[in-house]
Amino acid sequence: MKSIQGSRLSPFQTKFIHRMSALFTIKHLCQATRSENKYTKRFFGILLTQTAQKWLFSPFWIVVPNPRKTAVFGLTQSFCTDEKSHAQSKRKAAFGSVGRRIPYRILHLINQDGESLGNMHRAEALKLMDQHGLKLVLLRDNVEPPVYKLMTGQQIHEEQLKRAEKKKSSPKPGVVQKELSFSSAIAKNDLETKTKQIAQWIEKKHHVKVTIRQAKGSSTDMFMVFDHILETLSEKATYLSKPKVAREGVSTCVLRHMSDKELKEHQKMEIKKNNTVKEDENKDLKSKELHQ
Repeated sequence: MKSIQGSRLSPFQTKFIHRMSALFTIKHLCQATRSENKYTKRFFGILLTQTAQKWLFSPFWIVVPNPRKTAVFGLTQSFCTDEKSHAQSKRKAAFGSVGRRIPYRILHLINQDGESLGNMHRAEALKLMDQHGLKLVLLRDNVEPPVYKLMTGQQIHEEQLKRAEKKKSSPKPGVVQKELSFSSAIAKNDLETKTKQIAQWIEKKHHVKVTIRQAKGSSTDMFMVFDHILETLSEKATYLSKPKVAREGVSTCVLRHMSDKELKEHQKMEIKKNNTVKEDENKDLKSKELHQ
């Protein structure tokens, strides 16, 4: 078979071969361009992602390759993942064991009895934790070095309950908390006056912290006084924080206004209670009539 180069070609055949050569050339150029754009985008995408995690960029113009256009200009926004993580670390973490995650090299350690063990390397603190079967809890991270404490699981649980109770009794933003304090030896009419004052504050949806001091020589049960106040205000108030001993000779509680749902439930209970009392009274009357 004779080669094409060695034979004479007609003008039509020559033109056809030139067109086919041009088409193949264009096809290979397009494939090369697509591959180049793909790998370029992948390279710049990885480069920008890695760099963004380490450095803070101020707004600037960058050229981003695009397969359809020669260049695309875009304005990037300033950002920094380090700042975000730093802001997240500023949020107050829940009280509990930190496990072995200690970001500080040097820390101040307190043992389970509240005694200071001084400053030490985190490796030493972890060693003590493992030796005694205890847990590490972060107490303060706004000091240098940060303060950690070795605690048992029971100690952590009790402290969590205390903090939850304290948070519960703390007034919410926008809620006014009034305070009232008196002695356990308070006279009956004075207690009635205090209770009326509490009722006025409760009607205004205020929280009321009541503190009772144990008077010398007084045998009055302060918890019974709290219950008496609540019973007087049973149509309005309930405990936000139940009565507890704040310190020796001093007990406190916090009262709040009942919600509509709680008020309806209370009314249902009262109706049920009254019906039960009436039924018992009717039974007693019938029993007396039979005996007569």
